[in-house]
Amino acid sequence: MSAISIQSVSKVYQASGKPGSSPLKALDNVSFDIEEGEFFGLLGPNGAGKTTLISILAGLAGATSGSIKVHGFDVRQDFVQARRHLGIVPQELVFDPFFTVREALVFQSGYFGLHRNGAWIDELLHGLGLTDKAGANMRQLSGGMKRRVLVAQALVHKPPVIVLDEPTAGVDVELRQTLWQFVAELNRRGHTVLLTTHYLEEAEALCSRLAMLKRGRVIALEKTSTLLSNATSNVLHFKTDSPLPDHLARLARVTGRIVEMPADGPVAIERHLAALREAGVAAEDVEIRKADLEDVFIELMSGAPEAGVTEAGLAEVATV
Repeated sequence: MSAISIQSVSKVYQASGKPGSSPLKALDNVSFDIEEGEFFGLLGPNGAGKTTLISILAGLAGATSGSIKVHGFDVRQDFVQARRHLGIVPQELVFDPFFTVREALVFQSGYFGLHRNGAWIDELLHGLGLTDKAGANMRQLSGGMKRRVLVAQALVHKPPVIVLDEPTAGVDVELRQTLWQFVAELNRRGHTVLLTTHYLEEAEALCSRLAMLKRGRVIALEKTSTLLSNATSNVLHFKTDSPLPDHLARLARVTGRIVEMPADGPVAIERHLAALREAGVAAEDVEIRKADLEDVFIELMSGAPEAGVTEAGLAEVATV
């Protein structure tokens, strides 16, 4: 039995009634399973449908069609059982300003009918670096500390499935390291983890398998290692203060002084370098690296067809 089974899920938001408005299809026949014990990544640009899918999984929104089950329990028909198996860390910082950290965790335990679980609460506080904040009022905490408490609240009932929706957005490096160490340990203990993130280096390092959404459709569903091995090129990486000529700029990804260009092999690399010399572009710190998940993500998002893609069809997409 899968930890999460998503079958033919579509979500259509009806038109607002304004002239010229039309229904919005946020999800279009999305299907995939997440196996028990997997660390699974759900990726996509803003507006791809990730948050809508998480909201349906959490029971906060209803699918227009299709179904989602958590450990065999339908999230609509068996909501209570499905929710008991889920621990969800939302994007938003939602907290009760009248409780201390420990009180918030005790109250959260009560929502699931749990009592005398102080030892597990202590373990959560220690694992997330909150022990010295246990008696602090929630409104006294920094944004990063509040997010740690949200993670602890999601885990307080020991759910077998953990859903992390952009858990490290806007937080410092220390929290990211603490969080991932703790979550990775839970995954090693057998917990299933579903992660959505815009930090693709996190997804590459943590997730064994990935699904990518574009305009509400699955365009890639495969092991992370396979996605990376199917990348079509290496990357020429360098720094420059000079503007690139138009024919090179169209190929490049530029971040400040850093320029990255796809290069299929030695001939392509030399061709790019020759073009830079001819244009008078001074390149510094030149290096060749293997394509990473960000390169694969950009390639797929810019070139993938609108039709959904399964594991069997991924290789074809990766060569577009």
